[in-house]
Amino acid sequence: MWGSSGTPGDSFYEVRSECTDVPKSRFKIKAGKTLSSRKWHAAFSPEGRLDIGKTLSRIHRGGIHPSIRGEVWEFLLGCYDPKSTFEEREQLRLRRRIEYARWKEDCRQMFPVVGSGRFITAPVITDDGQPIQDPIVLMQINPDRGQALSSEENFKANGHTLNPASALEPVKDKKIIQWLLTLHQIGLDVVRTDRTLVFYEKQENLSKLWDILAVYAWIDTDVGYCQGMSDLCSPMIILLDDEADAFWCFECLMRRLRGNFRCTDNSVGVEAQLSNLAAITQVIDPKLHQHLETLGGGDYLFAFRMLMVLFRREFSFCDSLYLWEMMWALEYDPHLYSVYEDSDTDGERAEGSGSSKGKSKSKRHYGKYERENMKVKGSEAPLPISVFLVASVLKDKSSKLLTEARGLDDVVKILNDITGNLDAKKACSGAMKLHKKYLKKAQKT
Repeated sequence: MWGSSGTPGDSFYEVRSECTDVPKSRFKIKAGKTLSSRKWHAAFSPEGRLDIGKTLSRIHRGGIHPSIRGEVWEFLLGCYDPKSTFEEREQLRLRRRIEYARWKEDCRQMFPVVGSGRFITAPVITDDGQPIQDPIVLMQINPDRGQALSSEENFKANGHTLNPASALEPVKDKKIIQWLLTLHQIGLDVVRTDRTLVFYEKQENLSKLWDILAVYAWIDTDVGYCQGMSDLCSPMIILLDDEADAFWCFECLMRRLRGNFRCTDNSVGVEAQLSNLAAITQVIDPKLHQHLETLGGGDYLFAFRMLMVLFRREFSFCDSLYLWEMMWALEYDPHLYSVYEDSDTDGERAEGSGSSKGKSKSKRHYGKYERENMKVKGSEAPLPISVFLVASVLKDKSSKLLTEARGLDDVVKILNDITGNLDAKKACSGAMKLHKKYLKKAQKT
């Protein structure tokens, strides 16, 4: 399986035969570099406690073997405490599956398409809660009959008995209205997500992705659903067989990223990271920053997509997974699980990483990027490595941007041309070098 030159990572994620223009993965599974199943399981004690320090550098060097990627991600994202036992994790997994099933049932009671193996792509309700009788929706909800659902499938919202296909009554509850308004948008995004993969030829996998995003939109009322979340959730259901486990892995990823999706009347959350990107570029490449400002790109909105969906569009599917796990291994903080659990106890959803206090575990249990941040004195939360990844890409294209970009359209075109041509390992190495350089220059100013 391993081979001297490495096995292509693409072989684990089959592409539809008609999709001939999909970028080939650069990620290769290599013996001695890629974290193997044997090395992974050897890092656990007999009781199930994980010595994660044994795995972080290997993940950074060579990624994770696809056969264990899902279970490793659960630790990297803070789903589980590395010091927990097999039994403790099994109990927690069971509790979480029960909680997800309860939330999903709540959603199904409001809209019975949830959990039915189907999904919708047309709106079912107006902004003021009035039902929309769209033939497309009627067919999507009940493809066999194209008529009303049976009385057993009626649902309730705001005290009313509702049937989405025929007798949907007006809804008054604003939270329910807002949720119902997002369901078709989730469906539209689902059918566009990773459509080159054979995995999504199956209706059940599309509906699973829709169900998870619909449930998340219901429980996270502060953020709900935003375009781009389907790109972040898709790998979870491919890597983890159980829908509830995939949901919780996605939920932990959103802890890191939900700030990017939080919107107000005047701003989008990711603007804070774009502002940080501008500040970094101004320090490490002032000529490029000045040029971008002259072109009217000082807000760095051209980098919006890279940060929102973590380079999913710039890399092949397999390489984007490789990039993510390298980033998470570099940023890893062994206190992440307890930070999330403490916030859940307080009724708030903790965000970000590197925010834990009183870091006392051995430094080898932290990722390399996190160890660099620990050297810096100050109360401000460290910037995510993704910002330095974008800065690294800009730095790499600096000469081309300075000589060829005469407007923002040129900037966008030059950056679009990198799609499928980036090396994830080099991008991470470049980000680490820029991070160190930035910290040194920032400390001098």
